[in-house]
Amino acid sequence: MNSDADKGRSLREIELEVLEEGREWTRRRLEQRLQEEADRQGGVFPPERTKGASPAKAGDGAANRRRPGKA
Repeated sequence: MNSDADKGRSLREIELEVLEEGREWTRRRLEQRLQEEADRQGGVFPPERTKGASPAKAGDGAANRRRPGKA
């Protein structure tokens, strides 16, 4: 598995490359598993937005929360 290209690279560079490959593999596997589950349930992944649905406002929930120590 040792090649001439690997001889000039640091162990850290190789580690970072392999970690990135692992993240990409994991991302693809997760996408595949989620798609299989969506297919099994008869849904679409990623889910399609319904027409007329507006995105949730970021501050909607914060205004209704009680503060600690307040009645």
